[in-house]
Amino acid sequence: MSRNVGVIGLGAMGLGVARSLLRAGLRVHACDLRSEVLQAFVKEGGVGCASPAELGAQCDVVVTLVVNAAQTEAVLFGEQGAVAAMKPGGVVIASATVAPDFAIELGKRIEAAGLQMLDAPVSGGAARAASGDMTMMTSAPAAAYASCEDVLAAMAGKVYRLGPEHGAGSKVKIINQLLAGVHIAVAAEAMALGLREGVDPDALYDVITHSAGNSWMFENRVPHILNGDYTPLSAVDIFVKDLGLVLDTARRSKFPLPLAAAAHQMFMMASTAGHGGEDDSAVIKIFPGIDVPAAK
Repeated sequence: MSRNVGVIGLGAMGLGVARSLLRAGLRVHACDLRSEVLQAFVKEGGVGCASPAELGAQCDVVVTLVVNAAQTEAVLFGEQGAVAAMKPGGVVIASATVAPDFAIELGKRIEAAGLQMLDAPVSGGAARAASGDMTMMTSAPAAAYASCEDVLAAMAGKVYRLGPEHGAGSKVKIINQLLAGVHIAVAAEAMALGLREGVDPDALYDVITHSAGNSWMFENRVPHILNGDYTPLSAVDIFVKDLGLVLDTARRSKFPLPLAAAAHQMFMMASTAGHGGEDDSAVIKIFPGIDVPAAK
């Protein structure tokens, strides 16, 4: 356990990544605002840190798995941020879903501080994060990859290297989020229609998952609806943010995205109705006059 690696953010994805790094034999430092989560990870063999700066001072590689650009900014450059404390040549693996322009500027600032950065958003959900089998959409200079090959291998089953320029990874991630958000929204729409028409929801799920209309998101999210369990694994407000990033990116080049725009409005409606903190499958609750299954 000679190599020190840090994980900032022990959410659904971050905790899985931290555990995967531990299994790989790395000495894993972690930082999270929730003390109970941090202490539980310490009991598993991790090292708890009171701030990103404390973590950065001890780690060769720091992985940020926070929610958005604002949190990325705070943990890296805010008061007690990690960047100022890291040793020259260290690597930041920036894995939040952010606008490509933000990723480009972040890379410049991190390099100006004498460090290296991978623009490295992730996909696969909590289960694949926990098994070390995530997909990573990365872009960075070759030297940055060379400095953290072992960390990437422990985190992900597939690391896509999309070029040397920061921003390319984030561009591919928001395109993935366009599809993910539309697929969740249309899965909710399909189930809502089925419920309205009196179709048995369990039978409908079984038929669709064995038919051409299936998608990964339908298969993964509809069980949350069937069980009436909207405990957030990925929340409605995540797709308010991510589809907003998609639309902002397209708007700059005046590129039309009608389906992404419609899905974004659906998630906005769900958030405004008070469901923003619930699982993203709770977007089904925007449909009037349907009998959404209660929790089993």
